[in-house]
Amino acid sequence: MSVNQERKSQGVPEDALANQDTSSLTDAVEQVAKQQQSQTSEIEKNKKVLFHLQNELHELEKQIATVSAETKETERLIYQQDVAIENSKLHCENLETQIKSLHTENVKLKFDIEAAQEDFEEHMIKYNEYYAKIKVHKDTLEEEESKWSFIIELHEKQDLVKKLKIMKEELRQDLQNPEGNRMKQIQEDITKLKDKITTTKESIIEKTCFLEEENKTHEKLRKEIEVQNKRYGAILKRLHCQLNKLQSNRNQWQWNIQQLEKTAAELRKCIAMKD
Repeated sequence: MSVNQERKSQGVPEDALANQDTSSLTDAVEQVAKQQQSQTSEIEKNKKVLFHLQNELHELEKQIATVSAETKETERLIYQQDVAIENSKLHCENLETQIKSLHTENVKLKFDIEAAQEDFEEHMIKYNEYYAKIKVHKDTLEEEESKWSFIIELHEKQDLVKKLKIMKEELRQDLQNPEGNRMKQIQEDITKLKDKITTTKESIIEKTCFLEEENKTHEKLRKEIEVQNKRYGAILKRLHCQLNKLQSNRNQWQWNIQQLEKTAAELRKCIAMKD
């Protein structure tokens, strides 16, 4: 059953019913229009809110991406720092091992240097003793040479030859005198002097040969002394070189140890700061 029929059955007039329906329809239309307008306004507000939320969401996504990238970079740096710390620890361990090895070697070198120094001192004592003996022998030989009879005689003969030369010069001047007896006496004296000179020369030659033999002996001894001096000089020079080399190596190793200890201390300090 329709509404009109229902209203007719209730005895309501049709005009009144028509006016009432028109008014109700108008109110309904206005109400629907208001609702649509309200809904449209609400939709616009919701769109604005949605746009704003979308912008905020986009900014949040950017911030999340930035934070994620920073987190990854931080994790990468932390990993690198961990690797660097491990490497530093390994390097410190290696340095400590090297320091221990260098310390052991340094101790060994100290003993070697002391042994070389003792050996050098022993060689120096022997060399000084030998040099003192050679000097005593040389002084004794020179003193003995000054006492040898043929040396004294040689000096006397040399003085005699000088005197004879002087006499010869004086006689040469006297020869300019034309006296015959004087000339004969002079010739006789000259003959005697020549014989004496010849005898003296022969004696000098004989003594000279003996002196040459003695000089050869002395030269041989001198050469032997020079050879011994050179040999001990070479030994002394070699020992000096070895000592200087050991001292230089010792100084270099001490410097290396100091540098390694300094580096190890700096690395320990860096590790402590990072921890």
